[in-house]
Amino acid sequence: MDEVLIIVPENMGKNFIPKEYLPKGKDEYYQRNKQITPPKSGWRHLRSDEVERLVKNNNTADDWDDILVTDEFDANQIKNTRFYGLVRIGRLRNIILQHHDLKVPAGITNSFIVSCDIGDDVAIHEVHYLAHYIIGDRCILFNVHEMDTTDHAKFGNGIVKDGESENIRTWIDLMNETGCRKVLPFDGMITADAYLWAKYRDDESLQENLLKITQAAMDSRRGYYGTTGNQCVIKNSLILKDVKIGSNCYIKGANKLKNLTINSSALEPTQIGEGVELVNGIIGYGCHIFYGCKAVKFILGNNSSLKYGARLINSFLGDNSTISCCEVLNNLIFPAHEQHHNNSFLIASVVMGQSNMAAGATIGSNHNSRANDNEIQAGRGFWPGLCTSVKHSSRFASFVLLSKSDYPAELNIPLPFSLLNNNVNRDQLEVMPAYWWLHNMYALARNSWKFQNRDKRVSKAQHIEFDPYAPDTIEEMNHAMRLLEIWTAKAALRQKGTPVSKGDDQLAQMGRDQLMENEKLVNSLEVLGENMENTKRKTLILKPFKAYHAYRDMLHYYALVNILNYLRSHPRATFTKMTADLQGEREKDWVNLGGQIMMKSDLDRLRSDIGSCKLGTWKEIHGRYDDLWEKYQLDKQKHAYATLCELSGKHPCTKADLDKALTRVAEIQQYICDQVFASRKKDYDNPFRHATFRNNDEMKAAIGTIDDNSFIVQVRQETEELKRFVEEVRKRL
Repeated sequence: MDEVLIIVPENMGKNFIPKEYLPKGKDEYYQRNKQITPPKSGWRHLRSDEVERLVKNNNTADDWDDILVTDEFDANQIKNTRFYGLVRIGRLRNIILQHHDLKVPAGITNSFIVSCDIGDDVAIHEVHYLAHYIIGDRCILFNVHEMDTTDHAKFGNGIVKDGESENIRTWIDLMNETGCRKVLPFDGMITADAYLWAKYRDDESLQENLLKITQAAMDSRRGYYGTTGNQCVIKNSLILKDVKIGSNCYIKGANKLKNLTINSSALEPTQIGEGVELVNGIIGYGCHIFYGCKAVKFILGNNSSLKYGARLINSFLGDNSTISCCEVLNNLIFPAHEQHHNNSFLIASVVMGQSNMAAGATIGSNHNSRANDNEIQAGRGFWPGLCTSVKHSSRFASFVLLSKSDYPAELNIPLPFSLLNNNVNRDQLEVMPAYWWLHNMYALARNSWKFQNRDKRVSKAQHIEFDPYAPDTIEEMNHAMRLLEIWTAKAALRQKGTPVSKGDDQLAQMGRDQLMENEKLVNSLEVLGENMENTKRKTLILKPFKAYHAYRDMLHYYALVNILNYLRSHPRATFTKMTADLQGEREKDWVNLGGQIMMKSDLDRLRSDIGSCKLGTWKEIHGRYDDLWEKYQLDKQKHAYATLCELSGKHPCTKADLDKALTRVAEIQQYICDQVFASRKKDYDNPFRHATFRNNDEMKAAIGTIDDNSFIVQVRQETEELKRFVEEVRKRL
C-alpha cells in the first residue's frame, strides 16, 4: 500500500544510494561524479556576500556549504528557490536565452532543487521539483512540475539493478501478444537486433547469450543521475522521471515521460510535444512525437514520428517511419512504415518495411477464437487497402497489395508484387501476380527513390535495402514462377479431364513449356492457386501468362542493372574478369534482417558466433552487420549474374548471351519509362478528376501537368543514361 512517510529535513537530498548498495570506499556521489566534466577552474564554495545576496533574494538551502559554484557566478540571477543536498552550478551570468519566441534570463527562479549539477548559462524557472539531474550547458527548463531520477533508474533499458528481482525487468512483447517473442530493449537497439532476438526462439544458445549481452551492456550498480545534454529546452511539462535526454532536445507540454532514453543531437534533434505520455521506451535520433500520443514499452527508430493521438504499445517502430492517429500493439515494424489514419489497427505482426496501412485497415485484430491468435508476417512493401481486414495467422510475400475487403480466413500469399481481391459475388479469392509491374509501374519505380529521399538519418546504424528488386524479392519471384508453372500444368490437365499423376518437377516443366510458348492456351485455363487461403473456396490466379513473363522481365532487369553496377565500379573489367568475379551457384536463401538483406548462411554464422560467445557485445554484433553490408553489394552482383545465367540457360553465360541481355534490358528500361508515364497519366486523364475544376487552366494551376512531374523527368533521364551506358559496355567488352 502506498504511504506518505515523514523524513527529517537533514536527510533531504542525502543518501541517494542506499548504504547496502554503496561500494566500499565510495560515497553517494561516485556515479554522479563519473557523469560530469568539472569546470576548468574547478568548483568553489559561496562567499559570505554571495550567501547574503541569495538570502535577500528569498533563497534557502539546508546547508549553504553544499552549494558549489564557479568563478563566474552572479548571485543576483537566483531568486525564490530552495536548495537541498549537493548542488553545483556552472557559469551564471546576466544574459538572456532565446529559443523560438521564448526569451528568458539565465538563472534560477521560483524552483525547488535537490542534489543536481547545473551547467553553464542555464535558465531554470518555475521548476517545482528538480532532483538528481545533471543539466547541460545553455538549457532552458521553464514551468516543469516534476523532474527527478531514482537511484535505480534504467532509462528505458531492459536491465535490472543491484538488489532488484527479475520480475521487474522490462521486456517488450514483439510480434505476438503472448510474450513468446519478447526482447529486452536497450539504447542503440535496431530492428535487426529485435528480429534476430524475436524470430529465432528455438536457438537456445542465441537467446541465452543475447540476454547476457544486454544485461552486461550497462552498469547494474545504482546511483546514476538523469541527464540532459547541452541546449535542451523543456517547458510547460508535468512529469519527467528517470529520463536521459540528449543534446538539443525540445520538450514542450508533455504530460508524462518516465523511464526513457531520448536520443538527440545538434544534427538530429528530437522533439516531444503537447499531451504526450511515454513510459518505458527508447527514442531514436531526430524523432518527433506530438499531440497526445501514448507509447508504453516501445522503441522508436531514428527519424521516426508519432503524431495525433497515436498509440504505440509493446512495439518497435523502425527508422524513417510515421504513425498517426491509430493503434499499434505488439509489433515489430521494419524501417519506412507509414500509418496515418485514426481508424487503422495493427496487432501482433512483423511488417518488413516500406509498408503503408490505409484508413480502416484492421490487421490482425479479428480474432478466430477466444485465445490470442498468433501473428502476421508481411514482407517488404505490404499495403493493405482501405477498410481491409486480415486475420491471424497470415503471411504475405513482398509488395503485396490488398484491395478493400473483409478477408474471411487466414492467408498465405507467396506471390510477390501481387494484388489480392476478395470477390464476394463469385465467392472466391483472386490473386493477380506481378500487378505492380503490369499496372502500377509509377508507384513501383518511385518506391526506391521515395524511401531514399525520405531517409534523413545522420546516424545510420540500421542498414536498409530500399530497392524493390533485391535478392529477397528475386527469390520470391523464382518461387512464384515455379508455383505458376505447377498450377498452370494442373489447370491444363484439369481442362482435359486428366488426373494429376505427375510429380512437381514434371508439372513445372510442363507448365513452363505452356507459359513460354502458348499464351492462347494459358489464357483459356482456370489456373487455381493452392494453400493460399484457409477455406474450401477457389483461389483464382488472374493473368497468369502476363504475370509469368512480367516476373521474367523483373528478373532480367534486376540481373542486368546489378551487372552494370559491377561494370561501373570496375571500369577496366573485361568480360573474362567479370565472369570470374561473379560466377558461382545462385544463393537461394536470403533473409531480411530488420531492413538489411543478407544470405541465410551469413545469418546462421552470425547466430552461431553469438551463441558460442565469439561475438560477446552488441558493438561486435553491429560490427558484423556492417561487415555483411559491405559484402552485400558483391553478394548481390553475384546473385544477379547467376540469375542471368538461369534465364539464359547457360553457366557461365557467353558474350553473345550478355549482348542479347543488354539489348533486352534497354528495352525493359524503356518499357518502365513508358509505363511510369502511362500509369501516372491516368490520373490526369480521368474525367472525374476534371469535374472539380472550372476549366483546364484552373486544373493546370492547381495540380500542374504531367510534364511537370519531376519523377517522370527523372525516369526519362535514367532511361537515357542506362541506354548510353549499355552502348559503352558493348564497346568495352
